[in-house]
Amino acid sequence: MEEKSKILIIGGTGYIGKYIVKESVKCGHSTFILVRKNTLANPEKSKFIDTFKSIGVTLIYGDLSNQESLIKAIKQVDVVISTVGGGQFADQENIINAIKEAGNIKILNSYQRFFPSEFGFDVDHVDAVEPAASHFALKAKIRNMIKSQGTIPYTFVISNWFGDFFLPNFGDLQAKTPPRDKVVIFGDGNTKAIYVKEEDIATYTIKAVDDPRTLNTTLHIRPPANILSFNEIVSLWEEKIGKTLDKVYLPEEKIINIIQEGPDLPSSVNLAICHSIFVKGDSTNFEVDPSIGVEATELYPEVKYTTVNDYYNKFV
Repeated sequence: MEEKSKILIIGGTGYIGKYIVKESVKCGHSTFILVRKNTLANPEKSKFIDTFKSIGVTLIYGDLSNQESLIKAIKQVDVVISTVGGGQFADQENIINAIKEAGNIKILNSYQRFFPSEFGFDVDHVDAVEPAASHFALKAKIRNMIKSQGTIPYTFVISNWFGDFFLPNFGDLQAKTPPRDKVVIFGDGNTKAIYVKEEDIATYTIKAVDDPRTLNTTLHIRPPANILSFNEIVSLWEEKIGKTLDKVYLPEEKIINIIQEGPDLPSSVNLAICHSIFVKGDSTNFEVDPSIGVEATELYPEVKYTTVNDYYNKFV
């Protein structure tokens, strides 16, 4: 059998990172994670680290601000996957510089590459208002920096909505389960969006690692059964519970006013993203350009992804 690539995951204890770490090990890759020593003092993250160690993950102590540790880590692998959160998007410039200096990840083999922390919506097609605009601009800056190097192979993963982030609360960050009485709908509710379960995002990402078809391109995860409007999701949920919800529609002007007046930055960012996706349709108002992108469910039809319909069964 052909030897699988060695993978370094930076941000492995984060939201999407932990799924990708587990999938990498599951698929037989030698898996490394970069860990700050003070992370071990965090009770929640230390649990993940203990789990990772138990399944054979190799810990490399280092930091995004420590170039020497980054270079040392990168020299041990074939693939670097960054899953860092928004607060560290800009720090990925250090990863790019470390990859250049390490010199071992080049356009020589189809499996060597860098996956920056995209894992969301395509920055080439969003037209978001602040504060989300700055969030997307940082991703775009890193993307353009990688391309401008001309020597760093890459794959950009566009996962769209994280299933566990949006589906249980319909965009209400304070809720943990779907609504049973009233639901707030962004815009007129007819714009389509795309939802992908976190485990499925990890599956498609790791499948792309050694696939020459995903080299120097954008991998769009667009499960056909999960391209649904807000109204369609609400209707699906109403059928599950046998009840009609009270619907409150937020027009664009109202959404913008709430964003501008909102003092809570995470909530404002989330609402600005909801405006981009559900009002402007920024996740579905374009087709995948085959010259620069591929679609995951077409490349890997064998993957049985979680549908939105099946997802809601656990809440009934």
